[in-house]
Amino acid sequence: MLDDELFWKSLSATTYYTLGAVPLVLIVSFAVAMLLNQRVRGLSLWRTIFYLPTLVPAIANVVLWIWIFNPDFGLLNSLLRQAGLPGSQWIYDEATAIPSLIIMSTWGFGNTMVIFLAGLQGVPRHLYEAVSIDGGGPLRRFWHVTLPMMTPTIFYNLVVGVVGTFQVFNQAYVMTEGGPNHSTLFFVYYLFRKAFTESEMGYASALAWVLFMIIMVVTFLLFRNARRWVYYEMAGAR
Repeated sequence: MLDDELFWKSLSATTYYTLGAVPLVLIVSFAVAMLLNQRVRGLSLWRTIFYLPTLVPAIANVVLWIWIFNPDFGLLNSLLRQAGLPGSQWIYDEATAIPSLIIMSTWGFGNTMVIFLAGLQGVPRHLYEAVSIDGGGPLRRFWHVTLPMMTPTIFYNLVVGVVGTFQVFNQAYVMTEGGPNHSTLFFVYYLFRKAFTESEMGYASALAWVLFMIIMVVTFLLFRNARRWVYYEMAGAR
């Protein structure tokens, strides 16, 4: 395995995707959750609209984004041309394939958004009132109240996001087949190819154990590091 070039290629591609997709989804879903936590007209409708993409089946999502990324008549390139900007090859170019899939990952932020929204609704209102009495504005309320109180929720979504992105599969299987030039050969897709295309079940089993150990080590490091920045209201709850 250590001499297998595609093993290292798949591991680096998966790590690249994880490092890009997880922070982006966390930021977008947190920002949308904060907007949907405001008291505005038609709030239930807006929450439903933002959650709807999560209900679309995974393969249907992938097929939709194949059309969006099409370099000739896709939606993204059409918008770029209307703005007077050059188009892109998106998933059909080695340099932009994974960044394109990272952009696509924000489409399914509904579940993460709902968890953030539940966390925001659990932040005690009296803390906001205390900051306001001291003359603090929206930025201070966010920095000194919202963000510290939301760190357990952020940590939970971080762990779930990292575990999920290490197991990314549908995009490579349906959209790119690991290309171009193995740039999107994600680890689970490589495992699938070894098991069910090349019938190397032993090697595929070894890859599965490596994936398990990687996720276990990364999760352990996340929990170990969480002691430094995750805040719990109850004393001794770390």
